[in-house]
Amino acid sequence: MTAAPDGPEDRLRRFATIWSRAVFPVTSTSLTRPEFEDQLLPLARLLSEALLARTFDPHAARDVGAALVDAHCTDPDALSHSLDCVDAYLVLYCGGDGPQEELRTRCSRLQHALAAGFAERLRRRTLAEQESIARAALQAQGVVAQALHASEARFRAVFEGAAIGIAIADLDGKILQVNGALTRMFGGAEQSLRGHNVSEWTHPEDAPQVWRLYEELVRGEREHYHVEKAFYRPDGTALWTNLTVSLLRDPDGRPEYQLALMEDTTERRLLNLRLRYEATHDALTGLPNRTLFFERLEKVLAAGEGQRFGLCYLDLDGFKTINDSLGHAAGDRLLVEIADRLQSCATAPGEMVARLGGDEFVALTTGPDTRREVDELAARIMNVLVAPVRIEGRELTVRGSIGIVEGPAGERSPAEVLRSADITMYRAKSAGGNRYELADPEADARAITRHGLTTALPAALDRGEFFIEYQPLVHLGDGSVRGAEALVRWLHPQHGVLGPDRFIPLAEHTGLIVPLGRWVLEQSVRQAREWRERNGDGGPLRINVNLSPCQLTHPGLVQDTVDILERAGVSPDALCLEVTESALIGADDDLLKPLRRLAEMGVDIALDDFGTGYSNLANLRRLPVSVLKLDRSFTQSMQQFPADPVDLKIVEGIVSLAHSLDLAVTVEGVETGAQAEQLRILGCDTAQGWYYARPGPPDRLHELALVDATG
Repeated sequence: MTAAPDGPEDRLRRFATIWSRAVFPVTSTSLTRPEFEDQLLPLARLLSEALLARTFDPHAARDVGAALVDAHCTDPDALSHSLDCVDAYLVLYCGGDGPQEELRTRCSRLQHALAAGFAERLRRRTLAEQESIARAALQAQGVVAQALHASEARFRAVFEGAAIGIAIADLDGKILQVNGALTRMFGGAEQSLRGHNVSEWTHPEDAPQVWRLYEELVRGEREHYHVEKAFYRPDGTALWTNLTVSLLRDPDGRPEYQLALMEDTTERRLLNLRLRYEATHDALTGLPNRTLFFERLEKVLAAGEGQRFGLCYLDLDGFKTINDSLGHAAGDRLLVEIADRLQSCATAPGEMVARLGGDEFVALTTGPDTRREVDELAARIMNVLVAPVRIEGRELTVRGSIGIVEGPAGERSPAEVLRSADITMYRAKSAGGNRYELADPEADARAITRHGLTTALPAALDRGEFFIEYQPLVHLGDGSVRGAEALVRWLHPQHGVLGPDRFIPLAEHTGLIVPLGRWVLEQSVRQAREWRERNGDGGPLRINVNLSPCQLTHPGLVQDTVDILERAGVSPDALCLEVTESALIGADDDLLKPLRRLAEMGVDIALDDFGTGYSNLANLRRLPVSVLKLDRSFTQSMQQFPADPVDLKIVEGIVSLAHSLDLAVTVEGVETGAQAEQLRILGCDTAQGWYYARPGPPDRLHELALVDATG
């Protein structure tokens, strides 16, 4: 008996267990490890919900980082171990079956937000401690200002024993006293600091307001201020601090001294920089990742008037084949080599290369004239891909397709620019690859419309937006209506009535063609029954329904057809299924088996678009077909008299062959009386086309059949 698979709550608990085991040894707490795990479980749930949210928002991870500090996980290793756990196990245990590349990107941003929340809460906690020390120092300020104050010992204990740096200076900026912690921060002796002036502690990265706030304080206009400030140590290295400066007044309220409290944040800053780098750079190639690229693109597109941009969107051709044949390790080495080559292409100011994920890269150039620059950048990229890449003793030829978008800043959003580049790249790939194409707004609009139709298809079937028109099949001998072909249409809310050429390929690509085809068959058979009930023998004798290649391979085809005919109470000989010739070229017995079963039941099978597939005519004997539908390309010349004699001979030969095999011949696309007469003389059996009637609602076909029966 096998155990049931873990549910989401079990996987979440497992993640919390791993997290607690990593962090518990470096946490100052009176809880047991299981109790500590229970404390981390809701934090793990917050991270999981943020990872899987429909609209991604990393701010929940900031709350998690703050909660770690509140839980006394203040040791630097606690943050490091937490980030390692999130990086290694959050997507694994909480990601489910979602898109892994997007989940990894989200996970990186959650790590950055967690670290930011941890740092912010730790900073606030430290500030609270600083204020406590400052209050103690202020209570003892009389010791500095007056030798008569009675609490010298208490002040000294606070001053010397504090873990943060403390300095006292006069209003001219001369440093009078420093404690041991501050001396250690600067890595020198107390004498090297005492006597110096505060004005000597300038740094190139000082914010503009730092010295303005200082001047306001020494003038007595401000009681204190808090800034982040860098200092130079004697050895030239940078010391980053959270600096709080307070004004000390004498008993009469006159400014007398300034008190500085310094917290060393150098290591925390380096950690944040490292986390920022990891969150914005690809771990495999070291290139900027999607996050950093979008930040850069947003700034470029927000630039002022006169600025332009050019973007190259590269996708390697056939990369999946390399991964499948040589393994992912070889694929990774190939990506690293390609990244190095691309990096060498973008060396000019304003140019950058990033990896979006998988085998997709982007190159960006900016400036006042990017029309020429982006073309040159794309050409350089194509050139560096020419040289083979040697991996595991093999030389791999690398090809790529590039979509280029170029234009002025400020007109489009980053998402719109990248979507246009992606569409253009796939246009280059569909044209054979190993090339680059320039974005075309009209082509973009068509692709966006096609995508919109694809996503709207499932709901359209549920909402009943599809309907069927019927085109009559007319007997060429006596002109009687012998049947009708069912042609599905889509009444789209925005685009109006769409023909099958607009949505059938999309339905085949998405697999929706199976339920859509079943619906068309059901509606058509029901309509055939209504015609027969209303008109008896005067109505259409047969309904023709097109069968997609996807439906042909669906295991439920035969049973669905049988069920539909039985529910409608219609005999199988009232149905004809049309299959395109191209779908049956080279078909094996397994593919033909369902058609044979349907034919044995009495369902007619028509070979549609006959003559376009270049199939061997001898194969007709093994196909379970009873009707050939001759493609209109063979009969177009017959619309005028006299017809092309070559086309006449071809049609005559096909009709003769079909009749010798006991097959009926239907011609589609008949538009003139001359064409109909010529086809009748050649021996064709039935025809359809605008000469007889355009596709229309079922009632109109009923009227045509009624006229035929009474005429």
